[in-house]
Amino acid sequence: MTRTKRLRRSESFLGIHFDFHASDDCHEIGRRTTPDMIEHIIKMVEPDYVQCDCKGHRGLSSYPTKVGNPAPGFVGDGLKIWREVTAKYGVALYVHYSGVWDTEAVTRNPQWARVDEAGQPDQRLTSTFGPYVDRLLIPQIKELIDSYDIDGVWIDGECWAAARDYRGDVLARFHHETGIQDVPRSPGDPFYREFTEYHREGFRNYLRHYVEALHTYRSDFQIASNWAFSSHMPEPVTVDVDYLSGDYSLQNSVNSARFEARCIASQDKPWDLMAWAFSGPQQGPDRSTKSVVQLQQEASIVLAMGGGFQAYFNQKRDGSISRWQMQLMQQVGQYCRVRQPYCHKAVMVPQVGLLYSTAAYYRKSNRLFSPWNDEVVPLRGILQALLDSQESVQIVMEHHLQHGRMAEYPLIVIPEWGYLDGPFRAELLRYVADGGKLLVIGPTTASLFQSEIGFQPSEPVLPDTVRWIRHGNWLAAVKSPFQPVILAEGAEAFAQCYKENDIVEEPEVFASVTSWGKGEIGAVYSNIGEAYFRGATSVVRDVLRGLVRRLFPDPIVEVKGSHFVDVVVATLPEKMVVHLVNTAGPHANPDVYVYDEIPPVGPLEVSIRGVAGPKSVVVEPEHRVIPYENMPDGIRIRLPELQIHTAILIEN
Repeated sequence: MTRTKRLRRSESFLGIHFDFHASDDCHEIGRRTTPDMIEHIIKMVEPDYVQCDCKGHRGLSSYPTKVGNPAPGFVGDGLKIWREVTAKYGVALYVHYSGVWDTEAVTRNPQWARVDEAGQPDQRLTSTFGPYVDRLLIPQIKELIDSYDIDGVWIDGECWAAARDYRGDVLARFHHETGIQDVPRSPGDPFYREFTEYHREGFRNYLRHYVEALHTYRSDFQIASNWAFSSHMPEPVTVDVDYLSGDYSLQNSVNSARFEARCIASQDKPWDLMAWAFSGPQQGPDRSTKSVVQLQQEASIVLAMGGGFQAYFNQKRDGSISRWQMQLMQQVGQYCRVRQPYCHKAVMVPQVGLLYSTAAYYRKSNRLFSPWNDEVVPLRGILQALLDSQESVQIVMEHHLQHGRMAEYPLIVIPEWGYLDGPFRAELLRYVADGGKLLVIGPTTASLFQSEIGFQPSEPVLPDTVRWIRHGNWLAAVKSPFQPVILAEGAEAFAQCYKENDIVEEPEVFASVTSWGKGEIGAVYSNIGEAYFRGATSVVRDVLRGLVRRLFPDPIVEVKGSHFVDVVVATLPEKMVVHLVNTAGPHANPDVYVYDEIPPVGPLEVSIRGVAGPKSVVVEPEHRVIPYENMPDGIRIRLPELQIHTAILIEN
């Protein structure tokens, strides 16, 4: 494999990432980093780009820097060899660089550190308001550009590491710019939210500053800040980063990828996600390399959403790699490549829009960014229940829906968010009045639309109450806050629940549907998203699916035959693409680190609406023309089996 031109990230599809966060134990960096080693990677994997280490969270650079803080010992300049070989084969080279988190920088320069709530300099984190960005980050990346001609940088330890800063100069600026004289130090203090938002804007300005400076220095240089403008930072892209990227969880990776891909795919920027090629305890020494099918399953989730894919392998303490692991990436890369023509940059067709409310999340979170606590558990639970019901789901934020774009979605679902901005709520109601369908989940969210839904609480919300929800002739327990209600005239009870695991008593209303204007509003009076995330039951899934189908009876695609199938409906020029991903297997089991078997599912019946007499129906990657049966409103296809990923291409 040799290209005449290195691809830009916007053109790239497949990458491979290496890092080792050089530390005090690194005394022989470069000893085994040879041209042969890097050629081995490129010839086996044939990546569009490679990312390798240059500075990790410890802050010690793994190349002989003259600007930064070098690791203790070098035998050679490994980064120079990475650049020479990747350039020879036309492969782009990016470096892994830790930004906000730089332990060495704040150790040597305590005045660069963020100051914590107790008034002490942080031992790891730099201040986004301080001189670090101009004294080290920008000069060091310029050094990397000049000395190594790198194509770009993947900056780690950024939004997810940033924290509130109690430096004297920061507090003085906060007082001056806001007029607020109090210094809030805990979530219950006055103006804590304003202080937090001040620091969010501080991070945006920090990011904007170095992106603009580096683009000015070299206009074609490409920059990503890890997890910026993603689930961790759910807001419009207001900084001129060149691409979006993030490394999803090393365990429960399929569910992590399902969530992260949908958060980032709607942001209208080139994007990719990084899988960890190993699994096990986050910080444990006993992490093991994943199997081929395990990584193929994860990749399928990302590819079906139109994104690029990369996988992360550790470098050794001297900067070399474990060559044997490249057989994994070779097979995964080949798997991805055959799917590239009908996956990469495909555009999702709006079906179910699931709201990730920026306003509600930022009010709820005590961190600046990063949903690593419980803030997005309800959102993730509803997403998983919808995907387990074979719904094609996009995660959308307010800015994706405003200014008339709500009408693109036949159904909008609002999980257990406790707050909506007034103008956005009003726009949602206009959407419903014009014929849209809205589904709100949980007592608090339902209360935001109480008059429109048409209910009165019969008693206060019952916290952490067990109710047995009914679907057909089956019951299952849900433990969550529950709102007993009395429905107004015209509101239709949709689902019922009981106080005991029996159906002999008088049932209570669990969900309802109300006509409003030309549209309808469905409501669930329990926090089923959180309940499903922490303890999924088929009954909760089926009740939610029934409610969705009541409000949205005619999705473009319906799949029958297994609940272990993710459905993504997308378009390419002159083609519709229906992606089916097998999500069976123990990927969510915390006691299973590596598995090498994914049970196939099927037979599957796939109904596709709005397609009449298509020119061709082809199953990929087999490139097999498949017969179909005409329906009054489309076609029906039968697939005997789904291994991991299949795409159905319909050409009209």
